Amino acid sequence: MRNLLTALVAAAFIGFSPLCLGEDYATGQDAFDVGDYETALAIWQPLADAGDADSQFGMGMLYASGFGVAMDDTLALTYYGLAAEQGHGQAMCNLGTMHANGWGVPQDDAEAFKFYSLAAELGITEAQSNLAGMYTLGFGAEQDYVQAHKWLLIAERLNHSGATYKVEELVRRMSDEQIAEGASLAAEWLDAHPAIVAACDKPED
Repeated sequence: MRNLLTALVAAAFIGFSPLCLGEDYATGQDAFDVGDYETALAIWQPLADAGDADSQFGMGMLYASGFGVAMDDTLALTYYGLAAEQGHGQAMCNLGTMHANGWGVPQDDAEAFKFYSLAAELGITEAQSNLAGMYTLGFGAEQDYVQAHKWLLIAERLNHSGATYKVEELVRRMSDEQIAEGASLAAEWLDAHPAIVAACDKPED
């Protein structure tokens, strides 16, 4: 299951770090996408060691999944942490998932909530959906349907698969006032992040 999640993240990943996706990193990503993990490792390792956040994230994926290397949650956490320190949103999200599941660290909903919140603010829709789930269930924070609705609506606008169904399920538990408040908060966030919205609307090449 973890390997499948890693592959899905890699397939959907768009660099959210302050560094642009370099040609060398992209070559490693191409190798990763076709299952050539040894080549991805050879390309990403020196870039990661030189401080490239995207490559640090890539190394985290390799160690978290055991693709091309022995699975090592400690190294995955280290590389994700290095990338997250540079503002890499998907690395933050993956740290949230590792804390939520107790992979390499004691299971900790509060830490998962923290990392999902950071990544959600950067426009990572997986984190937004997961954060909404934590608000819905009261994991890591007090149960809050309004906040859950807000984040699901944002994720839906940013084209997250499955968000529409989750919105439909959630609103069955909510009052009209709560639904309106969640929608208003979502609209405020989207208005404040036009670049993220535009990136999601950009046609694929």
